[in-house]
Amino acid sequence: MRAFAGIIAFVNGDPADGFSRHRAPARLRDAFSRRRFPALLLGLAAGLALLDIALDVNGSPTTGWAGPHANLVLQLAVDATLPLLLKYPRTVAAIALAVTAALAGSDVFAPGLLVPVDPITSMTVPSATPVVIIGVVRLLDRSAWLPIAGAFTVLGARLWQPDWEVTPFGLLSTAVPTLVAVYYSTRQDLMLHLRHRAERAERERHLLAEQARAEERRQLATEMHDVVTHRISLMVLQAGALGVRTKEDETRQAANDIRVSGTQALDELRDLIGVLHGSKENEPEPVRGDAAGTRRSSGEQPPLDPAVLVEECESVGVHVDFARAGASSDVSPTVARTAYRIIQEALTNVRKHAPSARVTVDLRYRKDGVDVTVENAAPERTADPALAGTGSGTGLSSLRQRVELIGGSLETGVTTGGGYRVRATLPAYVPTAGSRSLDSLAARR
Repeated sequence: MRAFAGIIAFVNGDPADGFSRHRAPARLRDAFSRRRFPALLLGLAAGLALLDIALDVNGSPTTGWAGPHANLVLQLAVDATLPLLLKYPRTVAAIALAVTAALAGSDVFAPGLLVPVDPITSMTVPSATPVVIIGVVRLLDRSAWLPIAGAFTVLGARLWQPDWEVTPFGLLSTAVPTLVAVYYSTRQDLMLHLRHRAERAERERHLLAEQARAEERRQLATEMHDVVTHRISLMVLQAGALGVRTKEDETRQAANDIRVSGTQALDELRDLIGVLHGSKENEPEPVRGDAAGTRRSSGEQPPLDPAVLVEECESVGVHVDFARAGASSDVSPTVARTAYRIIQEALTNVRKHAPSARVTVDLRYRKDGVDVTVENAAPERTADPALAGTGSGTGLSSLRQRVELIGGSLETGVTTGGGYRVRATLPAYVPTAGSRSLDSLAARR
């Protein structure tokens, strides 16, 4: 029973490296190859050897010139080759087949020489034959294992002289293990094929989703370019014309402010359209600082200053501790404006939900990116319900999408003291397709 349980485990076990044509993950395959199957084969060899010794002790001895234990010696010789089955399947099969042929020849031409005249069992092949056949079927191609299994079946079942006491046991020891191994091999082939189909379908689903998102972005970029940009450009032109025609200083200043704001909005729209569209001609140029030889168009507005946002909060009674390190020229204008929008949204939320809280704004420009942290303490009084109820409630989610769109990360959450923290890490420039290719080229150099 121990040997039979070992054979079943050997069949059902996951294939080791070299043990099957079906490739399991390398880590699992190596683990099985190093530990499980060599130890299993060694245990099977030991168990079958003990079984053969017990049968020899309790059965009839051989009576030929080879001695009373000739059958035991041949059985143990086959058992000893089992640990080598993984590396040398053809050699082990040849030895087992040779012993099987010798036993069959002795039974026909010299009864009692290698097989007892009155054997204790009806086995006509070595006891290790089922294990050898299973290993050969799992290890070798069909063109190799088919003739080996056929030879074992012919010799074991004594097909040239069928007998009800010999043939059934011979088929049970040779043909049945072959069919079991073929069944499990076919089953693994089918499972592997189904797994590959499922993985391929999953990859295709993700690809279609990415294509749909890219198409939506392109459509959005087109709409923004055709509609929004046109309207804002018209607004800027009309504001400029109003500033020229009017004679009132206040009206002229208001028209100039509208023109400047519209120009800034056009710059932001241009960069955003480039990111959404994803083409080289529309993508914002990677900006790494003035030392890197970057260029800006003569009409581009300077980056928005977060200090203005701090002054606005101070003017309405919100105390803000503002710390800034580095220069915005070290990063892309799109990234600098995103950092500005993060601070703007965070301070807006503070004014709405915690107007009495003390706020800390930390902005650090680096050569390789920007770190932005806006944290407020716990509010000392309840916010105005009318003010807190304004807005769409999607400010942080929209901000997160904007940050992720340029390759950054955003973390938001309540602090241990009851306050709230918004923390973002942004790259130095927008990682578009063109910039990635430039980075990979520079890395190879």
